[in-house]
Amino acid sequence: MTFFDPRNKHASERHRTIHVAYEILDTLVSFSAAMLFLVGSWMFFYKSLQNPAIWCFVVGSFFFAVKPTLRLIREIQYAASGDLGRLVDGQENSS
Repeated sequence: MTFFDPRNKHASERHRTIHVAYEILDTLVSFSAAMLFLVGSWMFFYKSLQNPAIWCFVVGSFFFAVKPTLRLIREIQYAASGDLGRLVDGQENSS
């Protein structure tokens, strides 16, 4: 098994389910980070909102750090769910 191999998501039905769930999470995290940075940037135009703007950037940065963490957890979950032995030869089996 190779981590971060694009074929992993097709190894089994369980892997496809894991992949879809993490794609949804990744999209939500990306959207949240982008919105926090957008709102934080807008808030910086107003001196009275600079402290909340800083917090938007801090929380947005946290979400950007979550993205690769989700990817790593997904790969570990693929490995833990088994069925990846079929990919060792480099051949997919979509049973």
